[in-house]
Amino acid sequence: MGSLSVWHWLIFLAVALLLFGGSGKISSIMGDVAKGIKSFKKGMSEDDEVAKKPEPPKVIEASSAPGVKPGEHQQTGAPSGSKFG
Repeated sequence: MGSLSVWHWLIFLAVALLLFGGSGKISSIMGDVAKGIKSFKKGMSEDDEVAKKPEPPKVIEASSAPGVKPGEHQQTGAPSGSKFG
């Protein structure tokens, strides 16, 4: 338990290399992460703005049968003397 395996040393060296591996590497990575977060937040707020805008009510125009003037009713074909007419 007191000794570290090869995998522990490799992970430790990888982390050390990332932290101390050059000038500005971590700051550039963190800057890219920050830009990604800002872009994500901007995209989410744009989606909210689109969802908040109410759509104007849609108007459905009644289409009449051919040859029927507006205001007139088309007969159904049942005789006028029947109980359905």
